[in-house]
Amino acid sequence: MDILGFIALTITGFTACAEFGSYAFVHPVIRQLPPEHHIRVEQGFLKTFGRVMPVLMTLCVILAISYAAKLNNAEGTARIIRWGSAVSFIAALVSTIIFNVPINLATNRWDADKPPEKWKETGSRWEFFQGLRSWLLLIGFVLLCLVMTLR
Repeated sequence: MDILGFIALTITGFTACAEFGSYAFVHPVIRQLPPEHHIRVEQGFLKTFGRVMPVLMTLCVILAISYAAKLNNAEGTARIIRWGSAVSFIAALVSTIIFNVPINLATNRWDADKPPEKWKETGSRWEFFQGLRSWLLLIGFVLLCLVMTLR
């Protein structure tokens, strides 16, 4: 049994599904809430997702790189797919750090009863990069699943 592969699939699958599920199914509903409720829900997510996802997303990168490096002697399509998965997880983490984290820090300081003037624009920018991150995580996971079938 390939323990590293199993752990990589478990962690990356959970992370990709949690983020993509939030992006595709939860945030469209939150967008419809009144501003004060919308902001409170976002701040609540920062207390849950914000504590777990930095660890899990970093683990995704470490596991994807470890798995790709472990099997680095293979050639051809499998090698490209393995490293493509790692690059996808790396891009998701970098995008999150550069774009989402600063917005998260600002959102956490907002007064939900008196939102900043451009809170909606800031939220839309965050959602765009949440979508990017979610797709990159999902693509990384799918590529990892695909490469496991090629072994």
